[in-house]
Amino acid sequence: MKIAVIGAGIIGITTAWELAADGHDVTVLERRSAAAEESSFANAGVVAPGYVTPWAAPGMPWKVLRHLANRYAPVKIGALLSASDMAWIARWWRACTPARYQAARASLQKLAFYSRERLHAITADLQLEYDRSDGYMVLLRAESDRKLIQPSLDVLKEAGVAFHELDEKGARRIEPALSADTGLFGAIHLPQDEVGNCRQFALLLKSECQRAGVVFEFNKAITHVRPVTTHTGVAVKLADEPVARAFNAVVVCAGLGASDLLKPLGVKVPMAAVYGYSVSAPIREPIDAPLSAVMDERYKVAISRMGQRVRVAGSAELGGRADQHRNSSIQTLYKVLQDWFPGAAIQSSGVQIWKGARPMLPDGPPVIGPCAVPGLWLNLGHGSSGWALSCGSARALADLIGSQTAAIDLSGFGQSRFA
Repeated sequence: MKIAVIGAGIIGITTAWELAADGHDVTVLERRSAAAEESSFANAGVVAPGYVTPWAAPGMPWKVLRHLANRYAPVKIGALLSASDMAWIARWWRACTPARYQAARASLQKLAFYSRERLHAITADLQLEYDRSDGYMVLLRAESDRKLIQPSLDVLKEAGVAFHELDEKGARRIEPALSADTGLFGAIHLPQDEVGNCRQFALLLKSECQRAGVVFEFNKAITHVRPVTTHTGVAVKLADEPVARAFNAVVVCAGLGASDLLKPLGVKVPMAAVYGYSVSAPIREPIDAPLSAVMDERYKVAISRMGQRVRVAGSAELGGRADQHRNSSIQTLYKVLQDWFPGAAIQSSGVQIWKGARPMLPDGPPVIGPCAVPGLWLNLGHGSSGWALSCGSARALADLIGSQTAAIDLSGFGQSRFA
């Protein structure tokens, strides 16, 4: 089939790869001038399937409200929320029930484990080399943090995830550069999890896609998508072309930009921009830097080793704009880095500060599959777990498009749940 993929982030590129591997004629249309320029650009890079859980959890709204007055709060809400933001919050609040949380968590973790398998398979088959390292450790500052994390440990046990509960000495043996000046009660080590540079992987896979015949077109603004009336298919109208292009199928992987394309078609996908921040800096002394990735449980900030750089990522900010940086969120990242690895990074030059929008759905799982418009497929709304879910989402969707049975049950990922 002749298929268009809209969006060249990690979701769009992995989707294009899987479709091309199945023999389809694939064109990727991207509004930016290069691939992986938005949510995929500088995220934390953590691939930890056991920790992929929905925001919509019982008690979560009250936790968010309690955080609002805290300067270093992991979750922040903008002062001027739009009507769509308020509607999204209402949907999210209603999704925070035990039954919906259990179902969403099971769906997400099933996809996350499958996606890690696909990531490893693609990396091995194509011999891709990108900045990555094995192991992920959650740092606990006090016994109170250990008590708060217990429900997460129960989830890991239920999912069969390998982890080790460590005391302070055990944690420092795995990450010897952890500062002795910061109190450390213990840690949770997940040896099978990993960290990797999402954008590097995306660009490497893009090159493999091109070798497989995929065409990438950049700086392509799409005005609308419509069903083709004369035959089965979908038309894509580009702003710089007078006539719409016809495809047998179109896969929308455009993140937040998808809403403007889908709304005129009556396809509801209630995404919100939940912004995250990262600071990336060159390593000063390798002996003072992390070996892999750690996450500060109290502040929900991850510190990752990215080759010769350290990346500190965190915060979840609802409301606002991508070009407006909240200073307190950035200062939280610097604080956590200073607490745990004070000599790791050169902060006087070469520092990259990034703010990216995570396209998040109120109940947690992304939308993967068809919608009411024939020939139009969706791969959207992966939130903060796009990197961790990308390879599995792409393979599962390619199976559906090829009328094959997907390797995992996709019943929890349909767009119809928002109809």
